[in-house]
Amino acid sequence: MLKRIGAEEGGEFKAVASGTLPSGKPVVVNADGTVSVVSETSATQAQGTAVAFESADTTFTASTFDSNSNKVVIAYKDKGNSNYGTAVVGTVDSSDNSISFGTPVVFESANTTEIAATFDSNSNKVVIAYSDEGNSGHGNAIIGTVSGTDISFGSAVVFESAETSEISCVFDTNSNKVVIAYRDQGNNNYGTAIVGTVSGTSISFGTVVVFNSGQTKFTSTVFDSTNNKVVIAYEDDANSDYGTAIVGTVSGTGISFGSATVFLEASVNYVSAAYDTDAQKVVVSINNNSNNYGKAIVGTVSGTSISFGSVVTFASASTLYGRIVYDPVAKKVVIAYADGGDSDKGTLIVGTVSGTSISFGSEVVYEVGKSPNISITYDSNSERVVIAYSDQNNSDYGTAIVSQTGFTSTNITSENYIGISSSGAADGTTAIIDTKGAIADNLSSLTPGQSYFVQTDGTLGTTADDPSVFAGTAIAATKLIVKG
Repeated sequence: MLKRIGAEEGGEFKAVASGTLPSGKPVVVNADGTVSVVSETSATQAQGTAVAFESADTTFTASTFDSNSNKVVIAYKDKGNSNYGTAVVGTVDSSDNSISFGTPVVFESANTTEIAATFDSNSNKVVIAYSDEGNSGHGNAIIGTVSGTDISFGSAVVFESAETSEISCVFDTNSNKVVIAYRDQGNNNYGTAIVGTVSGTSISFGTVVVFNSGQTKFTSTVFDSTNNKVVIAYEDDANSDYGTAIVGTVSGTGISFGSATVFLEASVNYVSAAYDTDAQKVVVSINNNSNNYGKAIVGTVSGTSISFGSVVTFASASTLYGRIVYDPVAKKVVIAYADGGDSDKGTLIVGTVSGTSISFGSEVVYEVGKSPNISITYDSNSERVVIAYSDQNNSDYGTAIVSQTGFTSTNITSENYIGISSSGAADGTTAIIDTKGAIADNLSSLTPGQSYFVQTDGTLGTTADDPSVFAGTAIAATKLIVKG
């Protein structure tokens, strides 16, 4: 039951929080008297038509988005052409969620595996890292330049003169460097990272750094743009195959690491990480080997360490080849995977981060056949997610499909909005709410004198959403007179 503790003309309420309640968020009261953050309660996915980008068996697929040319680049092993490393440029049409492709281009004329890709927005170049099986599996990187629907490449550069696997990479926008993480099979299979600097059509590297002195698998790298840190998530074979993450700081051409944190004390695989820029959290998706269920967990970076909330199951069945990406327009993460509980069909699910937890909508099938070798990227120009995979219903051809996140409902109405959370509260604990007539003083970036409305995703905006809910009037950058 709600309890008033403030003055008659405006004050505070106490209520039990239903779900995590961060400080400074619009709050609704539920039918049972508990209070919750405002959120969109269901999401929909609109898919285009799947398009083959390679008429041959493809594996080791990797995708990235070139924000300079507004193109998607997919790199892969072309088993129809001597297993050569190949890349192709895709153009998304947001009017019908379609994608078209240019002509595939070979970037490595040898058997190419363990492919990863990222986009360097400082040099406006695509970076592809891979294992060159034509040169004893050495770790290579190569720079691609997109022009129209074509991509051209410079010369490959060796970053590890030993067999490499489990490669992932990310671009650090703070240092303007590329970070590549991998398993160094020439050094006891240790988890290793190296920093690359792109110049023109080439890339140079600093000194290798070991981040895990044990056999390391399923590396996934992500950049936390709030804290300017690189986070590497991986399976630590030296510690019972536990899911583990570590925070890296790039300085010059080097990288240093804090202490590793176990996020799941169980064997994991298909580790994939994304950064939610709205919630300012790292989200890791994994397949839990104990039951093969798809799970996700939210991580918070602080300094050189990372802490995690509770693990959440998003699929109670085997999930293979899982890959995650953040959709900043929808403010959701999207996970694509082969659903072992439904004939390995290509499936996706949308997740919403709240505090240190995450909730999920319903599964959506985007490919009715088996769909391994998944990669995923977000096209910020078309505001669409692009999923690439091997279509086993079509001779394992390399295939891509465009997906758009939309919403069908929200938990806010003009009647149930009661104010702004005064302080954070965990699920089931007492929350204090600044309500009508009170001054909420824990906000940011407000314009004094401006009216603010509650948006359906729980943010504040200067224009009314649907439904129209007036939040209050700003009297300072951090203060709002609450209405309701």
